[in-house]
Amino acid sequence: MASATGILASSTESMAPEVARRTWPRWVGLAVLMLAVAVTAVLWDDAGARLILGAAGLFLAVRGALLLRGAGAGAMSTAVAGQARGLGTVAVAGGVVALGAALVSESVAATVLLVAVPLLLLAGGAALLGHGGVARRGGQALLVWAMLATGLLVATGLGQSWERASDAATVIAALAVAVLAVPVLVGASVLRTVAARPAPAPARTVPAACAGCACGAGGCGT
Repeated sequence: MASATGILASSTESMAPEVARRTWPRWVGLAVLMLAVAVTAVLWDDAGARLILGAAGLFLAVRGALLLRGAGAGAMSTAVAGQARGLGTVAVAGGVVALGAALVSESVAATVLLVAVPLLLLAGGAALLGHGGVARRGGQALLVWAMLATGLLVATGLGQSWERASDAATVIAALAVAVLAVPVLVGASVLRTVAARPAPAPARTVPAACAGCACGAGGCGT
């Protein structure tokens, strides 16, 4: 979580103030919604897995659609647009599948989480290991957490029942959503600080005719 906070904060500090003013309230709303979904999923025994999976699917579908729209707007370079188009397609497809599973039944959603939670944690940790510095340390911590979570789920399934293991996977997924909300809130705080910065004063332009003489230093007042 600390690594994600550091990466997010460093990326938001360079954002333009006018963009930060529009963005930070959305990030606060997203973080609050993530926390609400996580808490509700843990407390709602009858539909907690469906809530987690449906919310994740909806987020992926919307985010993927935005990436596809941005890639088709022509504002990106060819290489970046190709990457955005590929990520958007995968996100939309994954979101639709997750939403479909959440709509079927609670047992189907719980089974999907039982399989997806360990795989996503392991994949996320492995992806972060390919980076350096803080991201690499975060990947190592995430891999440890993923192995512990996988061991817990397998032990619960073999020792008790796979239904209990599915319930545990739902709790782990809710915990992951709540943890991810923290760096989003930190990023929103950084964005609010960036938004409060005064706009830089426009540079004073010296006429070409005054260059190299006393007028260039403001001597004649023109």
